[in-house]
Amino acid sequence: MDVSFGSLITAVATPFDDSGEVDFGAFEELVAWLIDHGSDGVVVSGSTGESATLSDKEKIELFRVAKRAAPKGYVLAGATTNATKHSLELVKEAEGVGVDGILAVTPYYNRPCQDGLIAHFSAILASTKLPVILYDIPIRTGRKIDHKTVVELKDRHSNLYGLKDASQTPGQAAALLRECSGGISLFSGDDSLTLPLLAVGGVGVISVASHWASPVFEAMIDSFKAGDVKRAAQLNQALVPSYSFQSQEKAPNPTPLKAVLEVMGLCKGICRSPMLDPQDDLKKEARSLIEALVNEAQYLGVKLDESWDL
Repeated sequence: MDVSFGSLITAVATPFDDSGEVDFGAFEELVAWLIDHGSDGVVVSGSTGESATLSDKEKIELFRVAKRAAPKGYVLAGATTNATKHSLELVKEAEGVGVDGILAVTPYYNRPCQDGLIAHFSAILASTKLPVILYDIPIRTGRKIDHKTVVELKDRHSNLYGLKDASQTPGQAAALLRECSGGISLFSGDDSLTLPLLAVGGVGVISVASHWASPVFEAMIDSFKAGDVKRAAQLNQALVPSYSFQSQEKAPNPTPLKAVLEVMGLCKGICRSPMLDPQDDLKKEARSLIEALVNEAQYLGVKLDESWDL
């Protein structure tokens, strides 16, 4: 498709208030802040946005608010589930709101075979004119999307725009790009593999850590694309503590993210059960992470504005 969603997309968090309801005002401010600070667009109601605990009504309103908050950015709707019929209903609603694209996750828990994946994704792709990015995350879904499945879907549907690859296999990603003959945009779905996937032909990342490290991600991607691989590697090394922080086992994503958002004053650090709210020790760790990132970014020539002044 003749479209580009840029290189840095943030899988945006969903803020909640003290009563556990979606805080749409805080969400609107957060989306606007992300677009103002380096994100080309946002994914709304992805796993980072706690989509599993959101109602359909909440999801559609989040899509609507994000479009209002990001007139200069792209809004991709996490509008699919593990049920094809339900997914088609949500995609239709999202398209009606005016989103720019759809992020379609592999059906989770029921683990269909590859022919089942083809049937599911084909139904979604055929139901909309919007660009669609497939989301391959076997650790959460229990099923990897095979290369042949992606190639067949690409041959059938011109609006298959890209793949968010969280399969942690850069070598296989390179093989997929070869099989697709450059006809698909590959985004890293794992922040720590952004630079390796750029090296094999990826276009960017759909990121969690870009909530707090977007200027560093932006500089890393720009440096790599400009041929300054050494600087890109240095910036990637500056991001390593962020990669570790967001993926810790004792507090799975998005709990660490909510800790960062609270210490930066962007929203309350509240999650929706069964995810737990960040505790004081995690917030202290988040504060130290930001302070260290500011210092290292400055050393590498990346300026962070007063938003990072804790």
